Amino acid sequence: MKILEERIRQEGRIYPGNILKVDGFLNHQIDVGLMDQIGAAFYDVYKDCGITKILTIEASGIAIACSAARIFGVPLLFAKKSQSLNLGNDLYAATVSSFTYKKDYQVIISKRYLNEQDHVLIVDDFLATGNAMLGLIDLCGMAGATVDGIGICIEKGFQDGGKHLREKGFSVTSLAVIDSMTDDGEIVFRS
Repeated sequence: MKILEERIRQEGRIYPGNILKVDGFLNHQIDVGLMDQIGAAFYDVYKDCGITKILTIEASGIAIACSAARIFGVPLLFAKKSQSLNLGNDLYAATVSSFTYKKDYQVIISKRYLNEQDHVLIVDDFLATGNAMLGLIDLCGMAGATVDGIGICIEKGFQDGGKHLREKGFSVTSLAVIDSMTDDGEIVFRS
């Protein structure tokens, strides 16, 4: 997606440890017009899959998932990173290891909102090692739901997350794949 690549080139900031900050338009301050284009791009790929739910993890994927859910005309479900009292105890839970935060945490969803009838499109802002996606895939497996696709805004192609998910047979659509980036700001996109 050329428009996304251009925004990354113009506004992305690279930090040590292969961290790419795109918080000016994607995951802190949100360009909702861009989100709608991203949602439409995922719809173009997965419109014939019978998607019944869009799934993401709080918080960075929610804006992207909202646009996708609106375009698909289905509910958005997001996995929570902490359990609140009003969520109840009838939950699916999986452990996720965060590349960005360098820690493990549990993600949870209510059993009430995901079941064996669901065909799921998982969406998120970044794909690095794939741990977040594996946690969401685990939640879908616990519910008996089918994962029909994974939509990613930015894949760090120099890490193995996308490769491993594809090797496991998942359809992964990444709108911008970065093959390399340097501390001095050079970003090379996969063509």
